[in-house]
Amino acid sequence: MTKKKCIIIGSGLGGLSCGVILARNGYDVTVLEQHYQIGGCLQCFTRKGAKFETGMHFIGSAAPGQTLYKLMRYLNLDDIQLSQLDTLGYDVISIGGDKFKFANGRVPFIEQMSGYFPKEKDNLVLYYDIIEKIAQASSMHSLRYAENDIVVNTFYQTISINEVLEDLFQDKLLRDVLIGNLPLYAAEKDKTPFSQHAFIMDFYNQSAFRVVGGSDRIASSLADTICKFGGKVIPNSKVTKIFCNDTQATGIEVNNEEFISADLIIADIHPARVMEMLDTKLIRPAFRNRISGLKNTTAGFSVYLKFKDSKVPYLNSNYYSFNSGTPWGCENYTESTWPKGYLYMHFCNEVNPKFASSGVILSYMNMEDVSRWEGTSIGHRGESYELFKKQKAEILINEVNKEFPGFKESIDSHYTATPLTYLDYTGTQDGSMYGVAKDITLGAACRVPHKTKVPNLLLTGQNINSHGMLGVLVGSIVTCSELLTAETIYQKIIETNK
Repeated sequence: MTKKKCIIIGSGLGGLSCGVILARNGYDVTVLEQHYQIGGCLQCFTRKGAKFETGMHFIGSAAPGQTLYKLMRYLNLDDIQLSQLDTLGYDVISIGGDKFKFANGRVPFIEQMSGYFPKEKDNLVLYYDIIEKIAQASSMHSLRYAENDIVVNTFYQTISINEVLEDLFQDKLLRDVLIGNLPLYAAEKDKTPFSQHAFIMDFYNQSAFRVVGGSDRIASSLADTICKFGGKVIPNSKVTKIFCNDTQATGIEVNNEEFISADLIIADIHPARVMEMLDTKLIRPAFRNRISGLKNTTAGFSVYLKFKDSKVPYLNSNYYSFNSGTPWGCENYTESTWPKGYLYMHFCNEVNPKFASSGVILSYMNMEDVSRWEGTSIGHRGESYELFKKQKAEILINEVNKEFPGFKESIDSHYTATPLTYLDYTGTQDGSMYGVAKDITLGAACRVPHKTKVPNLLLTGQNINSHGMLGVLVGSIVTCSELLTAETIYQKIIETNK
């Protein structure tokens, strides 16, 4: 039997994981990547011997028996080495000089948070009950394909994070602490659904790990598996057009010249980029307009740090700091109030290192701040751009130094990335950190379907379902379920983990 030929556009986690699932189920898979390096947000880079991650800095639910652990085994990611974050404080939230830790596990989390807020203990139990209820209501997140509570899912997809927290807790500081990790999903007040907060909290509260040696090892491992099953992963191959006849897609154009036929196409890129590649009446103008008008999550500014040898003790937590008194509204700033907050993390080169060799400071930055340099390319944006980055980096470094005295003197060198950098390397609209924003005020209008009106063109990646490692992998299952059925995939996940 001739294998069906599948072209996957983009080698991010969504594209590579779809490639593995389909290749091991008999498809002839070719993954095309426009850059010389595969991986999308899994990419890493090296400067002066120090390695830096660009997108996926830590993962959750990866302990034996947990959801991501099972998915990683199914995807042949057994070779990925992990280093667990502090179970009593995988996240540290700093607000107004006070610090609060998130502990892994239901009982430790509630007990530790109740120590900070003893009057709210009963409400913290209710809060955790809701988190678990939402996570388990999703068949995709619980990996029980036959179970799904539509009522629970729908309700918490239509109510905001702050609305639920305000209903549960009297203490405003506690409400702010509980959303202290919102830079992980760029939540906005009155807009982001509580379900997204719940999935994030459940994902990391189960367990939290860093990938030893960098997240690009995940990309390399997935690519190796695709090749093992007869597929191909080809860099420096930018898809410039998707061809269609009157009923379906027929193939793609690479680098404006080569035509490659396909029985099936999966796009692991921003849906707006997909619409630009399509010249077909199968996609209606109204849908094109909706996709092009989707609001994306805010972008970010990164300062990558190479430390002097044996100078910075390894921080086995993620450190979130907010100088404006609340995590809400950090995306709304002026030149004088930026940054309202930041996330500071170290990279992990070995299991439980004693000292850190590199790290990163992340803060929100809107595309408007760098729009004057749009249309330029990396390394050729001019002196004014370099000065802009230098000034912003100094501000962030000084902010971290306030909470970690001696930090500034321990830096050997640093490097920066703006929303333009992210746009160039990922192609995501506006350099957005997490793609299309979830917004309860827009209802279904902000959701991107995995199916298109071109029957053999499917979408995957962070804009489908959700971002992050678990969100993207669940989206990959949704996409591949159109071809294999969800039951088939889940049964194979279960068999792999016996």
